[in-house]
Amino acid sequence: MTGRLSGTSGLLASAAHQLAVGALAEDLGALGDLTAALLPAGQPVTAWLVPRAAGVLAGAAMVDATFAAVDASVEIQWSADDGDRLAPGEAVAAIRGPLASLVTGERTALNFCCHLSGVATLTRRYVDAAQRGGPAAIRDTRKTTPGLRALEKAAVRAGGGVNHRASLSDGILIKDNHLAGVSIAAAVAAARSLWPGRALQVECDTPTQLDEALEAGAELVLLDNMDPAMVAALVEVARGRCLVEVSGGVTLDNVEAYAAAGADFISVGAITHSAPILDLGLDLSADGLCKPDVQISAAGQSSAAGQSSAADQISPAS
Repeated sequence: MTGRLSGTSGLLASAAHQLAVGALAEDLGALGDLTAALLPAGQPVTAWLVPRAAGVLAGAAMVDATFAAVDASVEIQWSADDGDRLAPGEAVAAIRGPLASLVTGERTALNFCCHLSGVATLTRRYVDAAQRGGPAAIRDTRKTTPGLRALEKAAVRAGGGVNHRASLSDGILIKDNHLAGVSIAAAVAAARSLWPGRALQVECDTPTQLDEALEAGAELVLLDNMDPAMVAALVEVARGRCLVEVSGGVTLDNVEAYAAAGADFISVGAITHSAPILDLGLDLSADGLCKPDVQISAAGQSSAAGQSSAADQISPAS
């Protein structure tokens, strides 16, 4: 099944491992998990990863990476992929291993998974709302948590959104602050000369700036802080000449109207910088049996074992 550490791209898998190791080091401190050291060594348990609310799963790779860094013997069996809609009380993974290892990795794994699932869930809400108005795609921004950009952008994709630039070197976006030192025509000409193969977008705050961007040959314009009526009018001006993205002031209440206005893309910073977590919990069972109020569906197998070397392991009781 897709969406886990073994099935992710090299870049995302590397990011997941590094973030898990760093987060665990922060959580364990100098002496390790003092409370876990009180537990019987090797006591096997099963924990069920259970959503407390409806949402969309993201961050499964971080759950795998976290427990792999704690203890390579931990095994994880998934019944959902990143991007799947989740129902409250229906377990999405069974995690089996020593009790000490599971309680040591629990909070770090949940912190990642709850946050990333929250991003995917909010993205899906925007995607669903926009689709009622038209075919506009929901795009993220660079307003991401420092260090988590690759994972948050993967969560946006899991929620049905599409990614804008991952970094400043991915494309050219001429914004209002850039225009304080150069005209639109000069900026576009210079960009074409320096980086002819890069995507080029111009932010437009006024109809006049849109005219200048079109005259300069911009392939994508960003209409910033305009209401849906103004966007609809300017989409007609740009039709057949360039793609149109809108940003600024977009909410769940008005995203349908922006999509109906004819925009090709709608960028929403809130899906990464303001997404509430999706509440997931880890329910332990000493005998491996599921709690009566937890449902389990047919699962694919994913093991945390072998995902990191012995040098990368973090002992739960060291």
